[in-house]
Amino acid sequence: MIAINRNQHIRNRPAYKAALCSVLISLALIFSYIEMLIPFNFGVPGIKLGLSNLIIVVAIYRLGTVFALTVNLMRIFLSGLLFGGISPMMYSLAGGIVSFAVMFILYKTNLFSPVGVSMAGGVMHNAGQLTVAALIVETSKIYLYMPVLLISGMITGILLGIIAALLLKKLKYN
Repeated sequence: MIAINRNQHIRNRPAYKAALCSVLISLALIFSYIEMLIPFNFGVPGIKLGLSNLIIVVAIYRLGTVFALTVNLMRIFLSGLLFGGISPMMYSLAGGIVSFAVMFILYKTNLFSPVGVSMAGGVMHNAGQLTVAALIVETSKIYLYMPVLLISGMITGILLGIIAALLLKKLKYN
């Protein structure tokens, strides 16, 4: 009983959460790099697996708002600097912020499982990116591409949500 209370006390310390946050940022960066290396192309531009979304879902469930948002934003900025550039970073930031906001709201309602939260995140990430693209090219015709991105966001979100749910069960602690 003392060990459980001691471990619980350690998990609530800011230093523990900061260290865990750093590990999750690193893991999200690794997933972003792996995703960049995987030739994932179904003939439709813009569709990605979104592997780092897995880390964000776990962070929302385990670390709370501030730390999960930190993981999300740091992953976006660092992966943009390391692997992309300003333009991809802009798209990723728009998608990441919209996605995070929706995932966090759904998480807080306690009505959705990690699968539902992840699926909504995948869909909203694509919607956020498409909105930035529409603003840049100054046409709403780009939204004709929305059904394709919604379906791909749902599929990848569900798959990553299933993995996140399995991870969260394994990472469960009192």
